[in-house]
Amino acid sequence: MNDHYEFPDARLLIFAKAPVPGQVKTRLAGQLGWRGAAELYKKLLRRTLAIARAARLCPIELWGAPDGRHGFFIACRRDEGVRLRRQCSGDLGRRMNHALNRSLAEGHSAVLIGGDCVSLGEEELRDAFRQLTAGAEAVLGPAADGGYLMIGLNQPAPALFRDIAWGTPTVLAATHRRLRRAGLHWAELPTGWDVDTPADVRRLRQTQHSSAAPKYSAV
Repeated sequence: MNDHYEFPDARLLIFAKAPVPGQVKTRLAGQLGWRGAAELYKKLLRRTLAIARAARLCPIELWGAPDGRHGFFIACRRDEGVRLRRQCSGDLGRRMNHALNRSLAEGHSAVLIGGDCVSLGEEELRDAFRQLTAGAEAVLGPAADGGYLMIGLNQPAPALFRDIAWGTPTVLAATHRRLRRAGLHWAELPTGWDVDTPADVRRLRQTQHSSAAPKYSAV
């Protein structure tokens, strides 16, 4: 029931690709192999879903690409109780804008993250929703590579997603310029990281020395 959530009028949107070997985490194939890279991606997504569900912040939607019919997504819906949605076509900006606008049109503020953001935990997610509840029009979770791990909105902001060089170190700076140009008040979380490169895998291994860190057999 929605009254069990801390932010029942919000939605957490998790973007994910079908974990097909050779189509996800391709930069890790030289280190882990195609299948190993896909298995790691599945473990990271499972971790994200488990953290989000345990936090009970708001209803969770898993936005799959190219659609939500992959068996792994179906299993996630069964095990984690998430709603499956399908990402639209187009570049990342168009897909994120579409997903966020869908929630906003339904009367919900929304926070969108990727499924492999290992630095995002319960407190980071809670802080993002608190910022939106407190009046921020947008919230960003910067990434160490110059992009961002998280974006949340209280209102549509299509200019944030058009003509951005996705996957480059300029994404965050370009988004800052768009936010200022649009006159939006935004909050920013501490810088985090996700797992895209062999260096990120090494960092992930190092975090496993902590007793609180999740263990990933693929690495």
